[in-house]
Amino acid sequence: MQYACLVYIDTDAMTKLSTEEGTKLTDDTIAFDHDLRRRGQLIFARPLQPPEAAVTVRVRNGRTATTDGPFVETKEFLGGFFLIEARDLNEAIRVAESSPIAPFASIEVRPFLEQTHSQTGAPRPGI
Repeated sequence: MQYACLVYIDTDAMTKLSTEEGTKLTDDTIAFDHDLRRRGQLIFARPLQPPEAAVTVRVRNGRTATTDGPFVETKEFLGGFFLIEARDLNEAIRVAESSPIAPFASIEVRPFLEQTHSQTGAPRPGI
């Protein structure tokens, strides 16, 4: 099965890191991604820019509205994700908890929803 591991960064924990600790964390997470790839479990992984770089798009009643920055003020923010292959939810949880970012974040592990087009039967395109 495929799972999305959504990494919600704890702002307080991250701001306590020294420059050296932040660099080591980046290096460790990159090495973790390469290890998952070698084991055949990593589909895709990417960190995200901070919430201040975001734009929220809403379309209501045919009108588009955009809002700069984060939608709500929060202690945690979506900082990145990794998409993995795992036998089951328990294995996906073990992968998430072994991530070097886990001590500084909450990682939501969520299975992908498989969908097909109602008329053509085509699945959503993959990565």
